[in-house]
Amino acid sequence: MTVVGLARSGVGAANLLAAMGARVTVTDMKTGEALKDAVGRLSPSVVSALGGHPEELFSSADMLVVSPGVPAIRQIAEARAKGVQVIGELELAWQVMQDVSKTVPFIAITGSNGKSTTTTLVDLMLRRQGSAIVLGGNIGNALSEEFLKIIQAGAGMPDAVVAEVSSFQLESIDTFRPHISAILNITPDHLDRYASREDYSRAKARIYVNQTAGDYLVLNADDPETMRLYESEPRLADGRGPSVFFFSRRRVVSGVYAKDGMVYTTIKTRSAQPLISVNEIAMHGVHNLENAMAASAMALLAGCGPDPVKEVLKEFTGLEHRLEFVRELAGVRYINDSKGTNADAVLKSLEGFEQPVVLIAGGRDKAGDFTVLREIISRKAKAVILIGEAAEKIGSALHDTVRLARASSLAEAVQMAHSIAEAGDVVLLSPACASFDMFRDFEDRGRQFKQQVMELKA
Repeated sequence: MTVVGLARSGVGAANLLAAMGARVTVTDMKTGEALKDAVGRLSPSVVSALGGHPEELFSSADMLVVSPGVPAIRQIAEARAKGVQVIGELELAWQVMQDVSKTVPFIAITGSNGKSTTTTLVDLMLRRQGSAIVLGGNIGNALSEEFLKIIQAGAGMPDAVVAEVSSFQLESIDTFRPHISAILNITPDHLDRYASREDYSRAKARIYVNQTAGDYLVLNADDPETMRLYESEPRLADGRGPSVFFFSRRRVVSGVYAKDGMVYTTIKTRSAQPLISVNEIAMHGVHNLENAMAASAMALLAGCGPDPVKEVLKEFTGLEHRLEFVRELAGVRYINDSKGTNADAVLKSLEGFEQPVVLIAGGRDKAGDFTVLREIISRKAKAVILIGEAAEKIGSALHDTVRLARASSLAEAVQMAHSIAEAGDVVLLSPACASFDMFRDFEDRGRQFKQQVMELKA
């Protein structure tokens, strides 16, 4: 067996395969020095071939397990053409879990924005109900690693698996079939990897490709691309596919919806029932209302009662780097939204503010269209401070909207925002870009922002 890509998923896949008795080799373009932490977590029986991709590891493999961050390299395509089975770590984890127990339901969440928050909410709701849950996937814990822990401990099976899944992971599924799935939204993202928006959407739609009658699919009725997928898929309407429920903050739907300040549900009820007041939900922002409704729908479909759902929504204030309040200084509120890595995420974040915003944006472009921000920037922002590789592109897209400034570093951007903002304003880091030009990841970017903000003097 050959595992391609030695990130968290690669380590999990390699160790799981090794524990099952397979002869495993991992390969990565990065060197052993660059990957020493990952190498140190590998099972002793796993062989490493690092600093390149030896041809024979692909052509002679019984199976390739490809980590989600690995692009469609030539060696993988050639191995597939020769009949080598190619799957991803998500598919591997699914197949192993099916061999151990076919009764554990999978709950899977995808979307361009909001995946981690929604996945966390579903996990918390089901745990509050008293269920034993395995949480993993794109949220940070490789499912293969979580399943290996269960197997090695000889522990009982969980009541459900709750997984955040990305388009990259869904590219390489084969039989993966969640009992409950959700597509939260589909907006232009990762177009540096996909040839078109349609290709990106098709990757997201693979979450329900194997679902059948008796399964559930939850969709955002307010998202045009998600609804386009639904309306173009006859199987979702003729009974051959999963039962479809919706969530909406704009209209009444079969599922969960908001109306006149109240969230209602029609799931497993004869008529619409009030679930929770919008004002009682601890998370703020219109996108977090959508996340809350999506999670509620999935939890209710999984058998959770309304009380645990309401309790979690009243208590959970959000994840780090997602509209995270940092501090208030001289009447200015500083907000860390480092996870806002595409234009639509920034748009949704800005929608939630009534106060004037000084926005810090920029980073590594993912072939995004920043012109979609022009209208809301004109209404909501008093200034935009640009950083990173995409600064010039964003600046061109936003010219003549508001005051634009360029900073050479995040520290300089924070100082500039501090000097521009006045009492009653908000300083918002919501970059609309990936972080890898200046930071290890979005978490590193967010934590550096918070550090710089905490060092500011009034």
